[in-house]
Amino acid sequence: MELREGQPERRAGIHRVVVVIPSAFTLGNLFFGFWAIVQAFNGNFRQAGWFIVFAGILDSLDGRVARRMGTGSRFGAELDSLVDVISFGVAPALLIYFLEFSTAGRYGWIVCFLYVVAVALRLARFNVLSHGKPTPGWFTGLPSPAAGMTLATYYAFSQTKWYRLSVAHLDLEHQGLVVLLLLLSVLMVSKVMYPRAAPVSIRTPGGIAVLAFLLAIVVGSILYPSSILFPFFIAYASFGVLRHMVLILIDRGADE
Repeated sequence: MELREGQPERRAGIHRVVVVIPSAFTLGNLFFGFWAIVQAFNGNFRQAGWFIVFAGILDSLDGRVARRMGTGSRFGAELDSLVDVISFGVAPALLIYFLEFSTAGRYGWIVCFLYVVAVALRLARFNVLSHGKPTPGWFTGLPSPAAGMTLATYYAFSQTKWYRLSVAHLDLEHQGLVVLLLLLSVLMVSKVMYPRAAPVSIRTPGGIAVLAFLLAIVVGSILYPSSILFPFFIAYASFGVLRHMVLILIDRGADE
């Protein structure tokens, strides 16, 4: 009888652990986001950028873990959004501010603030849509983790020979960052659609090609993160814009 009486308590304990696991990933996301701010303040821009990337990895895991375990909750969703504002809004904005705009004059911080505002608006809209009728398989607007990791990986890419060969000689770093911040901000609050996940499959040639491409990106990111990640995130942001423009042209052609 003692064993039987203890079984419900053990099951309840296991259930509590299962519920806590996704929140642990979210708090890990917050930890790296806050640590990135500290590192950016201390001038360690490369480390700050990688910590934001680590936060992005944990952010991608917490939702998947919650869905697999069937422990998704309104509390977890709200906590995730609050953490994302810090990790992918405040942390990248301060990283870019300390990197480039802290010496840009009295109003240099405004463009960084506008980016944070766009992240907050993007996450608020996401929460509203997620409780309504979101488009299956698609995000409305550029996801804030993608925007944050784009800014986070900029400094590491700026130290590579590819950057020096393609951009640095133009002496447009300051202006380029202003444009990048504003474009990311606009894309986050826009209605441009972005895929939640790539259509990976081993049953179709297209799915196999996508799988091979993703594996190449993963391997390249592990071996050469400074050279691969920033162009990858720029390509992801550009994909949504190009797709949106093609759909507009198709619709206009159909109307004519």
